Amino acid sequence: MIRSMASGDDVRVMVLAGGLSYERDVSLRSGRRVLDALRDVGVQAELHDSDVALLPALQEDPPDAVLIALHGATGEDGSLRGVLDLCGVPYVGPDAHASRVAWDKPSAKAMLSEAGIPTPEWVALPHDRFSELGAVAVLDRIVDRLGLPLMIKPAQGGSGLGAAVVREEADLPAAMVGCFAYYTTALVEKYVPGKNIAVSIVDLGSGPQALPPVEIVPRDGVYDYAARYTAGLTTWHAPARLDEKTTARVIEVSLAAHKTLGLRDMSRVDLIVTEDGSPQVLGTNVSPGLTETSLLPLAVQAAGLSLGRVLATLIERAAARG
Repeated sequence: MIRSMASGDDVRVMVLAGGLSYERDVSLRSGRRVLDALRDVGVQAELHDSDVALLPALQEDPPDAVLIALHGATGEDGSLRGVLDLCGVPYVGPDAHASRVAWDKPSAKAMLSEAGIPTPEWVALPHDRFSELGAVAVLDRIVDRLGLPLMIKPAQGGSGLGAAVVREEADLPAAMVGCFAYYTTALVEKYVPGKNIAVSIVDLGSGPQALPPVEIVPRDGVYDYAARYTAGLTTWHAPARLDEKTTARVIEVSLAAHKTLGLRDMSRVDLIVTEDGSPQVLGTNVSPGLTETSLLPLAVQAAGLSLGRVLATLIERAAARG
């Protein structure tokens, strides 16, 4: 239990992890890591899956706050958050509407672009249009417009599932098929070379603040699912190897993206920083990974903070909203 600083009352905490998305295993790892981090600072929490037993549990013995450690659609598309709103249970993270926008990459990129926040040029292509208009003709036009190489990824999804870098036009059809295996719409982006950077943002009571940027160096050059969660395939630098001016610009752009999309409490902004130091926002995550190799815990450590205390503060702030 968390002892509330304001009232002295205990705050009952539920951590949601698991779900039925492709990222279930990662989510369970995040959930266990959250429990360990909270336990380290004297906080006891209950781990619960997102299944048929969840609603009865929320109705019969509602917690004071929920921390969502669900990845993929279940934790990030806003639907579960809408259910928690219906149940009157507060939770850490953005509300249902902001989560829906951030989860859909083309929608989020459109909002960022309209706000003047740099993001790579893109086109969103539903599978039905891809088939109806003719795959070869469509892919030819994409290459003519965006050039090569290209980044192919599902318009909704995370953890690098279904994502691929296409450097040769002959490899594009297979990459599209692989992408469509995870979602019905592909986001085809102009590939921007540079440093992979992640900026975690938390609000501990004085407004959103950026933690030290983390630099991601995948061994094979692509930060896909295997590179994210397999030991030895990726090297992380926390803080990132950026000069002071570039770091300030990266943080400025990341905070702008967080605010433009209406996010709150905790998020992660993923960027590419080009050779000349210009940041390009790739997307945001409203339920950042919290495993041993995840980026937000690395950023918390680089900031000299305790992950357990950061999470406990976010939980307490969410409970106060209830």
